[in-house]
Amino acid sequence: MGMVLTLVAGARGRSSLPSLVRAIAATLGLGSEPNWLAPGEACDLFLDATNAGSAEMTARALIKGAAIDVLVQPVVGRRKQLLVADLESTIIENEMLDELAESLGIRPRVGEITRRAMNGEIDFVTALEARVALLKGMKAQALEEAAARIRLTPGARALVATMRRSGAATALVSGGFTVFAELVGAVLGFDRVVANRLDLVQGRIAGTVQQPIVTPEIKRKALLALAAEFGIAPAQTIAVGDGANDLPMMAAAGIGVAFRPKPVVAGIARWRLDHADLTGLLYAQGYRKDDLIA
Repeated sequence: MGMVLTLVAGARGRSSLPSLVRAIAATLGLGSEPNWLAPGEACDLFLDATNAGSAEMTARALIKGAAIDVLVQPVVGRRKQLLVADLESTIIENEMLDELAESLGIRPRVGEITRRAMNGEIDFVTALEARVALLKGMKAQALEEAAARIRLTPGARALVATMRRSGAATALVSGGFTVFAELVGAVLGFDRVVANRLDLVQGRIAGTVQQPIVTPEIKRKALLALAAEFGIAPAQTIAVGDGANDLPMMAAAGIGVAFRPKPVVAGIARWRLDHADLTGLLYAQGYRKDDLIA
């Protein structure tokens, strides 16, 4: 089976990408010309399956510290039929519990729990319940105020719109809250949204979360259930997330991409986007710049 090595440059890596592509192709002795998906931004190099591993190592060695991502995968089946995405620090730039904590003056305290949970240092459910308990008594109006501060990650709109136009299904599966996930899901046009529900009592946050909580295992099961619902083989799915709670979901997907991942995730994930925005997920699937919906 043929393999493809895709190079995707972040903003700081675009000036050096063309020369690095030439150097990588020459070092690997590739006879075919590079296939530019986006001039100066993303490019495919086609490999023989027998040397894919060493080719990836060679590419990374030549790239050194340049802001360029490398993804190697089989050519066949690279364009997926189901996208399953995490919400916070993935589709949006925010961590919404941290945003809520800001108005109470406890953002550093909540943020540290978030950091440890996303790095897999503490159990996700324990961390979620501890952070929500700290918000007990906050007016529900704070949820709307926090929602107004949501920042979409660059490339998020293009990712969802382009995949949907190509016939793929899309789902937002979050360990965060429906009040934010459903809003983002509606704005971007996701087909499904799975998230946690905050308990509210008399217009205030109760400090608890409705059961069942969306755990890492629930995320994995959601991907498989959605694939079955849409009649899509797991191999034809792509998952993206940044934290330790996304690892089971990414492992169950045909390709699981860690987006600007936390350190523990970066050390485990087979595929990563450290520099490119979310359009890198489209280039990884072989979409061309002209295919993207702005």
